[in-house]
Amino acid sequence: MAEINKPAFKKPDLKKMTPKGERKANRRGAARLAAVQALYQMDIGGAGINETFAEFESFWIGNEVEGEQYLPAEAAFFRDIVAGVVRDQKQIDPLIDDLLAKGWPLARIDAILRAVMRAGAYELEHRKDIPARVVVSEYVDVAHAFVEKDETGMVNAVLDQIARRFREDEFTR
Repeated sequence: MAEINKPAFKKPDLKKMTPKGERKANRRGAARLAAVQALYQMDIGGAGINETFAEFESFWIGNEVEGEQYLPAEAAFFRDIVAGVVRDQKQIDPLIDDLLAKGWPLARIDAILRAVMRAGAYELEHRKDIPARVVVSEYVDVAHAFVEKDETGMVNAVLDQIARRFREDEFTR
């Protein structure tokens, strides 16, 4: 059996992502974190989706890696986000590009932030079962695990605009 290589991505600060038990919402939060990490790995390493699913589901999700305990995640939710971003990336990227400052296209943004914004944009458009404000807040928290506060502000601004585009009715009540 082949040895699983450890993915090459930044190690998140899991202490910033404090779980409150084994509620479904926490399993979804863990799925979002894992999805962002998987998308990051695919972006910088060129890994395929099936390879990435197998690696994350067997090596990362719910396991201890380098002394950090990764939370159990809702596997179907994780797969939906990753597969959805891969499937819809040609529509997602121009949407995000249009919302970024002139001269800062998505290609110039750090790979981990690209992954966060792509996952958030996918979820805002396709997962209407989750309130938009929850989606935005969750992805800002995920971004905060990897980057400084200034960069999380950009994630918040972009995802808020996407939320208002796809879910205007949630903001006009």
